[in-house]
Amino acid sequence: MLSVRSRRAALAVVAAAGLFGTVVVPTAAQAADAGAKRHKTVNLQLLAINDFHGNLEPPAGSSGTIKEIDPATGQVVSTPAGGVEYLAGALREARVAADDSITVAAGDLVGASPLTSALFHDEPTIEAMDMLGLDVSSVGNHEFDQGSAELLRKQDGGCHPKDGCYEDGRTFKGANFNYLSANVTDEKSGKPLLPPYWVTKSQGVKVGFIGVTLEGTPNIVTAEGVKGLKFANEVTTINKYAAELKAKGVNSIVALIHEGGYPASSTYNYDCGPAGQGISGPIVDIAEKIDPSVGAIITGHTHNAYACSIPDPNGVPRSVTSAASFGRLFTEINMKLDRTTGEIVRPSVKAENHVVRRTGEKAPDLTQLVEHYQKLAAPLANRPVGYIASDINGRGSSDLEKPLGDLIADAQQDQLSAADKGGAQVAFMNPGGIRSDLVYKAAGTEGDGVVTYGKAFTVQPFTNMMQIKTLTGAQLVQLLQQQVSGGNAAAPKILQVSSNLHYTLDMRKTGADRVVVDSIRLNGAAIDPAARYRVAANEFLASGGDGFPAFAAGTDKLVGASDLDVFTAYLTAHSSAASPLKAPAQDRIKVVGPGADVD
Repeated sequence: MLSVRSRRAALAVVAAAGLFGTVVVPTAAQAADAGAKRHKTVNLQLLAINDFHGNLEPPAGSSGTIKEIDPATGQVVSTPAGGVEYLAGALREARVAADDSITVAAGDLVGASPLTSALFHDEPTIEAMDMLGLDVSSVGNHEFDQGSAELLRKQDGGCHPKDGCYEDGRTFKGANFNYLSANVTDEKSGKPLLPPYWVTKSQGVKVGFIGVTLEGTPNIVTAEGVKGLKFANEVTTINKYAAELKAKGVNSIVALIHEGGYPASSTYNYDCGPAGQGISGPIVDIAEKIDPSVGAIITGHTHNAYACSIPDPNGVPRSVTSAASFGRLFTEINMKLDRTTGEIVRPSVKAENHVVRRTGEKAPDLTQLVEHYQKLAAPLANRPVGYIASDINGRGSSDLEKPLGDLIADAQQDQLSAADKGGAQVAFMNPGGIRSDLVYKAAGTEGDGVVTYGKAFTVQPFTNMMQIKTLTGAQLVQLLQQQVSGGNAAAPKILQVSSNLHYTLDMRKTGADRVVVDSIRLNGAAIDPAARYRVAANEFLASGGDGFPAFAAGTDKLVGASDLDVFTAYLTAHSSAASPLKAPAQDRIKVVGPGADVD
């Protein structure tokens, strides 16, 4: 295998060699190493992405835009962004002027992916990450969607155990970049599932990267996905391995954390203020406790954009960044490394997010890769399954009750209401499971308003099996209260509900009291605490995921079709070219007080 330095140089010219061509490795990096010895510090560029989620094609709808301030008007505008061809082109351009460059990621490269990647178990995304020059990534929670064995296959290669190899016997080679999982260990052996850190050299100076995912991963992934694994505290783990790296003479350390924050501004390069006061969420507490020897922190998970400074335990500002999601941004971090001490010169660290504009140069080798898999997926992806009259927003809605969430819940209740399909009386959808908007504009030749299988898959990519369970009225009320209490108190997860359920959510109150119990009505009637109700939800939610243990207490479980099959069947049955579906009215949850986006 090529060294990391040599491989990066090779990838910079891979377009000239073709998708599978032989590449001649230049020696510019060696010359830079020799010249750097004359200086006390060396310059290092880090290029960072996070939460790519297999978005090889330019994302549609709100998922494919970035908010920025128009310099001409001073107004916030939405700019089209993303697409791996443009991302690779932008990264290659950014590296040109750098003395040395390392490309990193903070997890969720795969999982919840559109069909072009997901149909092939995200192998196309792993190939794309190698081609655009990724060196190292922490694992995210979505890397565990298909279980730890599949994650290891992503790293090591080999054909899928059930579906085999996809074409002409070609074996999937696995990732050439390094996946890190310092805080994910085997329950029996206690050993990390993947290496805890990765060390390389930049112009003679050792640089170490520690990768962790959020400690709460088991709460947001199916039980099967994390079976046999333990997830340790992020801070404790990073500090442990930072000490180990220092003992080995590695004093320039960067943390790649799949956990993030919520900036006060939605514009793409928000700096959070001089003392980091403009950001909240889990990353603030984490960053304030990580050992000062860690010179920079690169984050993800919340899909937000920021380039902030948050004080370390000594009160010294430290760079903390995130590049939104779906390849719409990348972060450029420039720093100096002290050749004598081997440390990152903290005051030198400068971070800035860059928009991956679709007016930029495409990387031809990535275009070839995407077109190759699009062609293979086309017969399934382009099949029409329904019609809509306008955009129906999911991820693009900042409301607690989302139009697309209403539509999905309606589909589940409608398709599972028959006695032989579970007798569902009401359905619930977790907001985090809505991965996109349902976009009116045509993505290809299908025509405006046509919902293809590929579009529906992008909205519901998990293909979780539906479950119908019996809950008492008291448990149903408890379920609604768990949206805003327990593990969800700090960051409420408001369930999307079918059209026959109505209630009031008073956001001026706290905890469970936010749900006005006397207002809850199912089919116009008050909930009887002693009565039994048949409730539908996807298997992740029905097993208690996302902080809803009331679901797990349900009885008389019946397993139905997948959430995607239920959704597409509803679209086909209830829409046509002459009578397309309209966006639901969002009149099920009456919100009193602030209704900020909490997805």
